[in-house]
Amino acid sequence: MTQLVPLYDKKYTCSMCENSFTTKKVRSRFVKVIRFDTDFAPLYADGYENPNFYYINVCPDCGYSFTDDFSSYFPPGAKQVIQEKICSQWVPHNYGEERTIQEAVNTFKLAAYSSMLKKEKHIVTAGLYIRIAWLYRTTDNLDQEMRFLKLALKEYTESYSTGDYKGTQVSELRLMYLIGELSRRVGQTQDAVRFFSRVIEKQRQSVEPQIVELAKERWQEMREEQTVGGP
Repeated sequence: MTQLVPLYDKKYTCSMCENSFTTKKVRSRFVKVIRFDTDFAPLYADGYENPNFYYINVCPDCGYSFTDDFSSYFPPGAKQVIQEKICSQWVPHNYGEERTIQEAVNTFKLAAYSSMLKKEKHIVTAGLYIRIAWLYRTTDNLDQEMRFLKLALKEYTESYSTGDYKGTQVSELRLMYLIGELSRRVGQTQDAVRFFSRVIEKQRQSVEPQIVELAKERWQEMREEQTVGGP
């Protein structure tokens, strides 16, 4: 009997150049989350895989990078822009094997660039930026973590104001909490308080009581910090 390994090959067809390629994904039994950070960053148990390393699919032929959340639709002119900015400058590179953390970060940056050029939903681009921040957090690179948390916050805020999160897995309550939490992490205290308050105000009609509780905890922490810090 062959022993099951953590990574398996999944086949994709690039929607830019029609090339078929395989890329590694993680079998769920090799993923074990110990807990989640306050911005939903998962902390994985030692000896288990981090599926975020393999979240992005990179076409080895043209460099177009995407996730399963990308839409199949390309707005008019988007393919020409991607061809010019990514494909024409791409040096063939295969990210379809086992990845280091640096390679994982590279794939996310490629996907974020593809997402921006393709004009994907803000909620999709935000999800890429926050995952880059989480990867940098695991290497204690605070400067880069903060940089990408700010980019994620900007995209989440745009998603909230345009409503492009509707119909995705991200609920309005979760989105408001995330905007509050990222605002808190990057030092935008007033915005954090405002969004946490909005979450708490919705507690009566909420079907996600755990998110309301998280908002209350963060809000309380901020009040205590202000009290300790003094006027």
